Amino acid sequence: MIEVTSIKPHEKYGGVYLVELEDGSIKLATKNIAPGKRVYGERLYTYEGVEYREWNPYRSKLAGALLKGIEGLFISRDVKVLYLGAGSGTTPSHVSDLVGEKGVVYAVEFAPRVIRDLLRVCEDRKNIIPLLSDARFPQKYSHIVPLVDVLYADIAQPEQAAIVNINAKYFLREGGYLYLAIKSRSIDVTKEPDEIYKREIDTLTRGGFEIVDVVHLDPFDKDHAMVLARYGKS
Repeated sequence: MIEVTSIKPHEKYGGVYLVELEDGSIKLATKNIAPGKRVYGERLYTYEGVEYREWNPYRSKLAGALLKGIEGLFISRDVKVLYLGAGSGTTPSHVSDLVGEKGVVYAVEFAPRVIRDLLRVCEDRKNIIPLLSDARFPQKYSHIVPLVDVLYADIAQPEQAAIVNINAKYFLREGGYLYLAIKSRSIDVTKEPDEIYKREIDTLTRGGFEIVDVVHLDPFDKDHAMVLARYGKS
């Protein structure tokens, strides 16, 4: 078992920590708000009486975006996040750590089999509200989700940006931020990824977003990019 040498706050991203191990390697981590509980087999580190969870960039696109130097992390203490495409809860669990016990993560997932795994995560993390619903129809969860500070989208749909735009109109406050993980191969396998990214970014701009930064997620996720944008209403 490799021992921890030190754990320090990340200089650029609040709520994110750098774990230095005795072999010299550095890992990303978040403080675990459910001590003793793992979500996807990640390593737990206890240092000076606090437990941290390793944040694996090969399992979480947001972690990959941070390691690629995306401009900012606006998911912080006490904020409300609408998360589209929550899956089994890998990245939502780290978002849960970042917003803390007074923040809320509204986690929308379409697949009934997958949301069963997410429900198990929610048993230990009361700040995640699971919603079995289709992100293409935000009116179906508009009675539950309030105005939010951050919209996070990781959805395997051909019209990813268009789905984001309609959810933003319902739920994202003016000046709020978007993180969109674009999966070029989910949109059109016949076109080059850069062509897909440009098309989706143009759609976001028409929907009222100002693009802050775009990072390619290779080598963590091939043919993926993360878009960070600020919402100003269309």
